[in-house]
Amino acid sequence: MAKLIQEISVFLPTYNEESNIGLVIVKTTEVLKAVAEKWELLIINDGSTDSTREVALTFSKFDKNIRLVDNEKNMGYGAALASGFYNSKYEWIAFIDSDGQFDLAEIVNFIEKQRNTKADLVIGYYVSRKVSFGKKITSRMWETLVYLLFGLKVHDIDCGFKLISKKVLDKISKLESERGAFVSSELLIKAKKAGFKIEEVPVTHYPRIKGVGTGRNINVILKSFADLFRLWRKLK
Repeated sequence: MAKLIQEISVFLPTYNEESNIGLVIVKTTEVLKAVAEKWELLIINDGSTDSTREVALTFSKFDKNIRLVDNEKNMGYGAALASGFYNSKYEWIAFIDSDGQFDLAEIVNFIEKQRNTKADLVIGYYVSRKVSFGKKITSRMWETLVYLLFGLKVHDIDCGFKLISKKVLDKISKLESERGAFVSSELLIKAKKAGFKIEEVPVTHYPRIKGVGTGRNINVILKSFADLFRLWRKLK
């Protein structure tokens, strides 16, 4: 039976997820075997200080389709995403967060949306985001600011589940965001400006069971705003 997609690279941006990464790798690999003729799974280890690297390395030794990509020091979510994008080799690239809050099985919906619409990017938006009310409010404020500055209107800019054609990354200028969480916004803004088609699909968001996220660190937030206004000045 023909698979849903010919080839796909999937990567997991990862920082100190030793309690989650093993199960996420197992589940993600099972999905990729079922949906793709050719696939690779990249674990982007962003300078973890726990045993995340060792867990990922163990999996890579037993499956040639699994690769470990190391950032020697913690460079931030943006840099981890950039490492994933630019190390992926296949025509389609997808990523999910490595904390177990997404299920790659929903990639089927992304692939079907792309086939039906011929989109260059298919991005997820949360059906019901499993975070605090405060995080939801700050995310909405961020999206409003991005809309006012760049005219980008989507349900959810920063949802950590996206499917992207490699030609988008080959066409747009190199992603510059590193420490901040601006990288998803930068990607979509530059893709829109380059004329690529963006479509959206709803995704399920599961509660984090183990570990602690770092995306709301005040330094991360401040760096995101600095990146935002730097790109605005550059493109206006």
